[in-house]
Order: sequence, then structure tokens, then C-alpha cells
Amino acid sequence: MPSFDTVCEADMVKVKNGVDNAAKEIATRFDFKGTSASIEIKDQEITVIGDADFQIEQILDVLRNKLTKQSVDVRFLDIGDLQKIGGDKVKKLVKVRNGIESELAKKIQRLVKDSKLKVQAAIQEEKVRVTGAKRDDLQAVMALLRKEVADVPLTFNNFRD
Repeated sequence: MPSFDTVCEADMVKVKNGVDNAAKEIATRFDFKGTSASIEIKDQEITVIGDADFQIEQILDVLRNKLTKQSVDVRFLDIGDLQKIGGDKVKKLVKVRNGIESELAKKIQRLVKDSKLKVQAAIQEEKVRVTGAKRDDLQAVMALLRKEVADVPLTFNNFRD
């Protein structure tokens, strides 16, 4: 029985390369000289440090550009709130999304059920497995999910015939 998995996973190697390239650009840019502007990644969390909110936004812009060049969707980034860290420095934590939250998984399951296609959707940990009798139905579900769930970068893998 044909099936596929709907997942939300960023390629962490590409994300790390994008962060490293952004750090290099920040170190060499003239407008960041003599400031505390920096960016680093640890596991699935990117820390952005700067002197002011404006500078943080500039660093995030550099990061978005570098991630786009690495062909990483910027919708994977979950940008946190601004935090003071002493003196005149501020930081923002940016989490890299991995996995589908339970609310989104339920929404996907509901969309598949309401589509009236002859397929079933089952939530399995942080992914949604869609199974059906016909390959065409599965491809129709993929198109439906791409259209309806636009705010999250969904990918489809493990396609079995």
C-alpha cells in the first residue's frame, strides 16, 4: 500500500554552514567593527548577540540571506524575544524547528480527512504518515498540504509504492 511521511526537518549541516558564513561576514563588516555583534549555533539553537535591537535585526538579515543561499527555508527559524544580558548588550535566541507539533499534526490529519480522498493520515511522533490505495491520491494530498499549510515548511519523504 503506497504511503509517505509528512515532516518538518531542516538540514542541520546547511543551517550550520549558513550560521558560519554569517559569522564570517559579521566579523568582516565595517559597521560591526568594535561592537559585540556575534552569532553562534549550539544544537538546534542560534544565539544572536548585539549592542541594540537594530543591530540584532541586521544580523538576522545577514543570517536569512546566508541560509537562503544554502537553500534552507527561513520558515524553519523560530525567532524569540529580545533579552538584555548586562551592560548595553542584548541577545535573541532563534530556534530551528524540527518535527511537527501536535496541533499542526492534528490540523494536517483533519485536512486529509476532509479532502474526501481515499487516504488515511496517522500521527507518528513528530511526523504524519499518509497511506492510500492509489499513488495519484497521495500526490493530490501533497499538493493540498503545500497549498493549505503555507506557514510551515513541510517536506515529504519515505515515499513507498
